[in-house]
Amino acid sequence: MKSQTKTKRFGQGGDPEPMMDINTTPLIDVMLVLLVMLIITIPIQLHAVNLEMPVGAPPTQVEPDKLMINIDEKSTVYWQGLPVSAQQLEQNMELVATMNPQPVVQIRPDKDCSYAVFANVLSTSKRKGLTKMAVIGHEQFVQ
Repeated sequence: MKSQTKTKRFGQGGDPEPMMDINTTPLIDVMLVLLVMLIITIPIQLHAVNLEMPVGAPPTQVEPDKLMINIDEKSTVYWQGLPVSAQQLEQNMELVATMNPQPVVQIRPDKDCSYAVFANVLSTSKRKGLTKMAVIGHEQFVQ
């Protein structure tokens, strides 16, 4: 009969390795107690702010006019469908900039127009104080 010795199998045969984890249960308990204390000690906000709200109909929203500036493939600038020179364009923009409410100026350049003409229209509008500008493109969607 062979005698068998029982060996512990915690690793490679020797003493078991000590457990190095931190017990987080007391930490969680302390955090919960602190949270409850914080909730209890916050004063209840009972004071209110009285507001005087306006009575009556809301003011009517005026829809601004839309002005169209077109630039064709020959770099001719059109103001509302009529061809204009650079000087006439500046005069028209000065008049539009003084209007209240200021109309929305929509610029529609052709894809073959000169970039210098388009940039001149944009810079003139900025110089004259036009703030409501839109550039309308000729987008085509491929299906």
